[in-house]
Amino acid sequence: MPMPRLESGAWSCSCAARARHSARPGETAPKAGAMRSSSPGAGRAARASPGDVAAATTWRQHLVQRSVVLFVVGAFMALVLNLLQIQRNVTLFPDEVIATLFSSAWWVPPCCGTAAAVVGLLYPCIDSHLGEPHKFKREWASVMRCIAVFVGINHASAKLDFANNIQLSLTLAALSLGLWWTFDRSRSGLGLGITIAFVATLITQFLVYNGVYQYTSPDFLYIRSWLPCIFFSGGVTVGNIGRQLAMGIPEKPHND
Repeated sequence: MPMPRLESGAWSCSCAARARHSARPGETAPKAGAMRSSSPGAGRAARASPGDVAAATTWRQHLVQRSVVLFVVGAFMALVLNLLQIQRNVTLFPDEVIATLFSSAWWVPPCCGTAAAVVGLLYPCIDSHLGEPHKFKREWASVMRCIAVFVGINHASAKLDFANNIQLSLTLAALSLGLWWTFDRSRSGLGLGITIAFVATLITQFLVYNGVYQYTSPDFLYIRSWLPCIFFSGGVTVGNIGRQLAMGIPEKPHND
């Protein structure tokens, strides 16, 4: 008789132990919850709040608006400045590609407008990545004066008469550096201006080499030696416009 009681007691103890072990889900439930919360999908879902979506939409709208403004400014400046070069017989286009609009080739305004949009968006982007926001003379009055000086430099390239192109090139180089020092003074602006001048000069040489248009009295590989100075000052000017347009816009939303 005592043996059955011992067996039943042992059986009841083992069942109680198993019940106590299975009745503690709190030890495993937090771990599963932690695994779910640490998964990439859950993190992205948590970060994709309505505020972030609205900020991203606003940022994209500002980006499109700035691109349109820069494109229009670049296309208009290209029409005016290219007309000046054509009237002074500095640049010559074949008769079959000349359009009626300002006596310029049809592809000049859209190409220059696209380049202006890229350059104008690139300047504030580089400033942001370098962590050095441009704060020197950040007002529209300074930007308008910079545009006026750039137009004057371009006008001087067509109007001024020097003994040779080297003297004209040195004069325009000094004026271009003066424009950068007066309205920019940033290392990123200087570096981007030089890069833009180099790339634009190579593209221009390629176009002239293939007979798209030509320069009178070329003295630097099919083009005029002062042309990089025009590209440099133009890059600085469009960069200042892009920086001014970028003021007051919301920061680009980050995913991390």
